[in-house]
Amino acid sequence: MKNVFGNRLAQWCLVIVLASGATFVSQALPAGHPEAQLTLFSDIGQGTNLIGSLAPNPVTFDSSSVKGEPEFPTFQYDLSQADGSSLGLQPQPLAKPAASLLNEPGLPPAPPSLPAKPVEKPAPQPLSNRIVEYHMNVELDADAKSLSGTQTLTWKNPGNLPVQELYFHLYPNAFNSKKTTFMRESGGKLREDKSSENSVGGMELSSMKTLDGEELLSRGEYVQPDDGNKDDRTLIKVTLPKPVGGGEKITLKSVFSVKLPAVFARMGYAGDFIMTGQWFPKIAVYEPKGVRGRSDEGWNLHQYHGNSEFYADFGIYDVRIKVPSNYTVAATGFPTKSPVDDGKTKTYSFYSDDVHDFAWAASPNFIYYEEPYATAQIPGVRIKLYLDPKHENLKTRYMTAAKKALARYSQWYGTYPYSTLSIVVPPADGNGAGGMEYPTLVTGWGAADDQPDLELERVIVHEIGHQFWYGMVASNEFEEAWLDEGFTSYAEDKLMELEYGVKPNLTVESSYITAPEALKQNSWSYAGHNQYAENVYTRAKLVLKSIEQQVGRDTMDRVMKTYFQRWKFKHPTTEDFQKVLEDVTKTSWRTFFDQYIYGGLMVDYAVTDIQSKKVVRDGQPMYENTVRIQKFGGTYNNVPIRFHFADGSQIDKTWDGIDADVLFKLNHTAPLDYAVVDSQHSIVLENKRINSFMKTNVDSKLSIRWNLGVVKLIETLFGWVAW
Repeated sequence: MKNVFGNRLAQWCLVIVLASGATFVSQALPAGHPEAQLTLFSDIGQGTNLIGSLAPNPVTFDSSSVKGEPEFPTFQYDLSQADGSSLGLQPQPLAKPAASLLNEPGLPPAPPSLPAKPVEKPAPQPLSNRIVEYHMNVELDADAKSLSGTQTLTWKNPGNLPVQELYFHLYPNAFNSKKTTFMRESGGKLREDKSSENSVGGMELSSMKTLDGEELLSRGEYVQPDDGNKDDRTLIKVTLPKPVGGGEKITLKSVFSVKLPAVFARMGYAGDFIMTGQWFPKIAVYEPKGVRGRSDEGWNLHQYHGNSEFYADFGIYDVRIKVPSNYTVAATGFPTKSPVDDGKTKTYSFYSDDVHDFAWAASPNFIYYEEPYATAQIPGVRIKLYLDPKHENLKTRYMTAAKKALARYSQWYGTYPYSTLSIVVPPADGNGAGGMEYPTLVTGWGAADDQPDLELERVIVHEIGHQFWYGMVASNEFEEAWLDEGFTSYAEDKLMELEYGVKPNLTVESSYITAPEALKQNSWSYAGHNQYAENVYTRAKLVLKSIEQQVGRDTMDRVMKTYFQRWKFKHPTTEDFQKVLEDVTKTSWRTFFDQYIYGGLMVDYAVTDIQSKKVVRDGQPMYENTVRIQKFGGTYNNVPIRFHFADGSQIDKTWDGIDADVLFKLNHTAPLDYAVVDSQHSIVLENKRINSFMKTNVDSKLSIRWNLGVVKLIETLFGWVAW
């Protein structure tokens, strides 16, 4: 999920002006000094069988763009013929290729496409260990803002022990009262989107039967393993009549309904726009021994929390969605047949394999565009835009951002293996559904601005990055969110700099870290959403950037690619990433991980005292200069220190940074003017640069008082800039 500062230009300007001014005053640095730019903000502005017997016949299509609601020619319902022609690949006169529609001439084009002939059909070979297989039918009541559905789930026991209890996530129940764990922890707010009196919803699971017809709900029990909150019904335990042995399968048939809330937290409605994420009874993950470091096999069980996202097994999804006839549906996967339209309702059919979730959106107002795209690393993908009408004129920007992201991520990490990628742009009042990732489907920000800034591209780039770290690597977002959000934020920055020339200001971002905590911990263990976002997005990205600075970009590229290739479709852990890093660099990173990942440290080297004493040696006047530097945070190797003297000369030294308290003694013909740690701001994990500088002849008590006061001021100012 894309975390966002929001449109906070005025707030940032105020923060920068006040904090910069306070920094100057606190250090009493004369304007004429060559180091007058050494302030905090000096550089700102820089295997399961497929359904039935499927023998896929390859079907291709010409490279063309289509506009408007998809037209659906009729063909037989056979997944082997799921070639995507049901999306109406018939060129229309006004549907020009995106390159000819460019409305932002200042932005560079995407990497050019090879001749693109994507084929939408089931994968010839499984890419994942397909644990689940869902067949679902769901109908939208647009007036009542509700769903009614049936589900047939086949689950394979991936372990060795018999399992007699199954667990299901009922995520919509997070919205059925203010007493749920999600609502208590979030306060009815996610990012800048607040719940309203209509943000009430829930799921009713009315039946769950075995193939023999035995009803299991009488054996059902809501459980709250994380906090014991009896008002939370987002996780249910169902006891089976007999256990499922290791490697065996069970099939259950369920009937359920969902009352959609007014959207504010990923799912719900905004007018006639519908976003359905986490909308069906989803079985939890049963982990075999050894998976994610488990000593014994068992269920990974968590409720729906205010900060947490999701974790599920890979599998197959075959879904039919009935909506009013005037609605268009965007969904995970690709269409398998033409929609059936009876004049009142239209039923869409979608299929996807080797994914761990299925989401869909619907609206009568979507403006639809599509283009094929291929590169040396991408065999072929259909990029599909479902735009709010207000952003139709921005279609080229969305398409270009998608192409850039797919091309670069596939080049850097590995092939995007799916044949489709859908981008949904919600209406302005549907931003609660914006900035979110699902397998093969992402959402942009709500269409509030007519001419948005580069946040339009940034959110698309970020969410497509999730297709790799969330979609394919698929870490446990309950317990190790940084492996998804931090990795995606790191990749996002790299792409935005390369393709759009937007270089991140890591000095400013590091200074925002006022409550560092361990990255490997449950998402709800953070004090609140600000602390969660501050760590799993920003600090996590800075940790990866710090590793890059120490090993070099080329080596870091190898680390990231090796990690992706080794762990795609396998649910890795922090320890697995550490092992990859150590394998590639041939060195131990234990101390670094203990401090900055398993621990919550930042770098904090402070100049705490300067003494300059005039002496006479061999008849010549000299100055004995003593500088005290202390370490209040984690260790960083090769710490640069600059000593500047009153005669304009300077000495640069590099310190190993290990000791907690050191004295540097320098004899010079002039007194020391000032000392500064890391004057070039190369240590990205240093978050309290205000104590990294000290000038001679400033009363130490006064300096300390100013330092402490300004630190608190900056913390307060940054607190105004909400996520």
